Amino acid sequence: MPSCNLVLIGSSTGGLKVLEDLLPLLPVLKAAVVIIQHITPQVDQSFVTSLARVSKMPVSLAREGTQIQSGQVYLAPGGVHLTLIRNSIVHLHDGEKVNSVRPSIDVAMKSVSAPGVIKIAGVILTGMGSDGAAGISHIKQLGGITIAQDQKTSVIYGMPRAAAETGRIDFILPTGRIADKIKNLFA
Repeated sequence: MPSCNLVLIGSSTGGLKVLEDLLPLLPVLKAAVVIIQHITPQVDQSFVTSLARVSKMPVSLAREGTQIQSGQVYLAPGGVHLTLIRNSIVHLHDGEKVNSVRPSIDVAMKSVSAPGVIKIAGVILTGMGSDGAAGISHIKQLGGITIAQDQKTSVIYGMPRAAAETGRIDFILPTGRIADKIKNLFA
């Protein structure tokens, strides 16, 4: 099965609230949405339940070997790294924490390969630290669209700021405009 378009979203502190604001604004997309939230295994399923209540797309916890599909949202489980094999198959694995976290946004984004005919967007939302900055640079290098949340709507502006400081961000936007940009690219 060929790969589908991808939207990779990384978030941390304050991420649930921002994602609960963002997802209802999105129609069913012509892309798979993969969310990497800094989260523990104890709360990942309740996080999925919260997002599923507000999303027009089905939301599920990513599982080993899952073939991702357009119009679906996948949340990286807590405590493990998520990578994509051939941009389309979920691989979950232990490993050293990256940027002091697991799952790491950088690990997921850096697993994406040259997109070929698919479109890719990388989005960095609210959170502490710099996870996602190297990943967003990788997405940009592949020709993807890169977006960071603005300071005003971020609970903590660490991760979006670190991403913006790479010089590889195409758009710095508030939550609602992030949704508009994603819709324009993938609706």
